[in-house]
Parts: sequence; structure tokens; C-alpha cells
Amino acid sequence: MGITASGRPPRRPATALLPPTAAVAAPPSSLTRFQQTRFQRRVAQAGTSLERWAGNPWRRFSLLLSVLLLSFCVGGGLGTITGALTYIDQLSALLCVLLLELAARLRGRLLRRSGDRLALQLLDMGRMGFLYGLLLDGFKLL
Repeated sequence: MGITASGRPPRRPATALLPPTAAVAAPPSSLTRFQQTRFQRRVAQAGTSLERWAGNPWRRFSLLLSVLLLSFCVGGGLGTITGALTYIDQLSALLCVLLLELAARLRGRLLRRSGDRLALQLLDMGRMGFLYGLLLDGFKLL
């Protein structure tokens, strides 16, 4: 490596500065996959642990009844609040229709999966409670 007339070392070609293509094409596996935290594992196992807990028929019944009553209260509350605030009636009606339609489409997907019966029952109870809450609030207006 010599020194040029200007006193600087000679310039290297631009291709010599580039890393080899093999190192660029295949990054190390530690950079592509993140470590799972305990929280992520717990969230992933929540469905199976709930299914195991609801294996007892009385626990399953209490869980389904709780979801039914909670969604009934949400439906009735939503109807009451939007009835009092008359300027958002159309928006809340659109929101309710979209929510019920998305739940109906999700039900079709859950029916295709045979092993997930608790999620299907919880979704059905939520839909029924929400709709009954809205209907009861609608009958109050008559």
C-alpha cells in the first residue's frame, strides 16, 4: 500500500467496500425472531386455560350467563345513551349493525373449526344479549 503524490493513501474501489452477498442475503436468525415474553405466552394460553376451566358444566353455564347479562346491559345502555343524545342516532345504529354483522361472520368461521365450541357459545350469548338489550330499549320508546 503506497502513498500517492498528494500524500494520501490510494482509494479503494467501491466494490471492495461492499460486504459479501452471502452475509446480506441471510441475516442471523437471532435478528429475525424475537424472544417470547411470559406475557405473550400467557395470552396465547388464555383460550386453552379458559376452556379447561369451563370444562365443568356449572362453570360453563355461569360464564355463558355472565356474558349474556353483560352484553344485555351493554346493548340497553347503548340504546339509552344514544336515545338521550339524539344527534348520534344514525351513527350508533350503523355501529350496532356493523357489530352484529361482524359477529355473524365470525360465527361462520368458528363453526368451521370443530374444536372451539366455547368461543362459539360465548359469541352467540354476546350477540343475543346485545340484540335483546337493544330490542328492549326500542320497546321502551313505543
